[in-house]
This record gives sequence, structure tokens and C-alpha cells, in this order.
Amino acid sequence: MAKPGRLGVGIIGAGKVGAVLGAALRAAEHAVVGVSAVSEASRERAEALLPGVPVLEVQDIVERAELVLLAVPDDALPGLVEGLAKLGAWQPGQLVAHTSGRFGVGVLHPVRAAGAVPLALHPAMTFTGMSLDLTRLLDCTFGVTADAAMLPIAQALVVEMGAEPVAIAEADRTLYHAALAHGSNHLVTLVAQASQLLREVGVESPERMLGPLLRATLENALASGESALTGPVARGDLGTVRAHAEALREFDGGGHGDVLAAYLAMARATALRAEGRGLLKPDQLKGLHEALDPKED
Repeated sequence: MAKPGRLGVGIIGAGKVGAVLGAALRAAEHAVVGVSAVSEASRERAEALLPGVPVLEVQDIVERAELVLLAVPDDALPGLVEGLAKLGAWQPGQLVAHTSGRFGVGVLHPVRAAGAVPLALHPAMTFTGMSLDLTRLLDCTFGVTADAAMLPIAQALVVEMGAEPVAIAEADRTLYHAALAHGSNHLVTLVAQASQLLREVGVESPERMLGPLLRATLENALASGESALTGPVARGDLGTVRAHAEALREFDGGGHGDVLAAYLAMARATALRAEGRGLLKPDQLKGLHEALDPKED
């Protein structure tokens, strides 16, 4: 017997996020009535995570669904919403949720104008598009934005998927998303750069060397914040910092690659934060900035 309040859900975009969230809503006993999937990869993903769900045209999905989940790239979202509005697709009382981190509900103005209910449900998680992502949802937070009267609906949908909702104000969505992208995406770049340097000096399995260090560092940073900061910059070890910069400049062919630029930017930011916490004196900060100044060839 179906639970009360079960919805017919339509998924527009069977990418890594859409297919996983669709499967999570299905596990909560909502009925997924259709999914759009254009590429071969998205069709295979839909078949694996949403078996038996028909692959339909976008307009047909909107017509059938009580909850439409828009899981498309940020830049594609405004045009998709406006285009469907011009076709008269949105229905009064329909729930329309997007998964973009950057946007709140303002981008869904055409939805609101048609009498539908706009929601923003962004999972603060990186997905693979496979079934293992469903377990990741259990330790995941969503940034949710909705009108005050509709916020409980957005929160309830997130809870049903096994995750935790956190309300984000409309005006704060871009900064919220920048925080997540800075922390997650740039972490991948930093790990890739560190691995590249280790391979350069003959370490065959840099992940085995970096793994324990990075996991401990991340756990310490999450538990203790900036008080977990260690290393030559926080100690004001000018000679070591200068040597690092010179070695990376040589590695990068005179400073024309991305590794030196990233090291210099993060070292400067680290120095400023270390001084702000009283770990560095003003003269040490000045010395660090001098040690980090790029040298002309």
C-alpha cells in the first residue's frame, strides 16, 4: 500500500545527479513516471538506476509529473525553464525542483507565473552516477531554497531521500555554491598536482603516500578548523618556502605551468590566515610575501 502524499516524479536529465536522486525518490515510494535521456551514457544510467521507467520527451514528462526534477547543467537551466513556459507546459500546483547549486528559485520565475511551485534542491555531494551514490546520500546535506510557505515541502523531499536539508537564502546561493566548488573541485586539482610532483621524483604510487596524510589533514581541518594549520608557511619558515617556490618554478619551466601558480596563491592565502590567528608576526608575513614573489627569468 502506497504511503500518503506519494508523487508522480518526472526526471529531466539522467545525468549523474538526476538518475541518483530519481532512484532515491523511488526508494521513498514516489512513482517515477518518466525520465529524459539523450546520450547513450544517460540512457544506460537511467536503465541501471531507474529500471522500468520510460524514457520520454521533456514536454511529455512535465505533462505527466506532479513533481518535476530539473537535473541539467546550470547554464542550460534558464533556457529550459523559459522554453517550457512558452510551450505552456507548466501546470498550476505542480512542484518544480532544480538541482543547481548556483541558482535559487528566482530562475524558476516562469514556473511561478504558471501557478507551479518552485523549489531549489542542491546536494552538496559529488556523484559517480552509480548505485553506490545512494549510500552517499545518507551522509549528505542539501542546500534548499523555497518560499517560506513551501520550505517544509522542500525539506521533506530531502529527508525522504535520506539526506539533511539546510536552508540557503536566495541572495546567498552563488556564494554558497562558490564555497562548495572551491572546497571540492580545487581539492581535486591540488591532489592531482601533488601526485604529479611525487611521480616526478620517482614515487610510483603517490596515492598511497598522500592518502593517509590528506585524510588526516581533512579530518583535522573539519574537526578543528584553522587551528589544525601546520607547515612551513604557518611556522614562518622563509627558507623552506623560498626553496619550494624555486623548485616549483623550475619544475613548471620558469613558472609557466599551473603548479607554481596554485602553490603561490594558496601559500599567500595561508600566510594571511596564519597572521590573522596570531601565528605569524607582521615582519614574518612580509618576509613570506617576499619569498613568494615570482622571480623573473
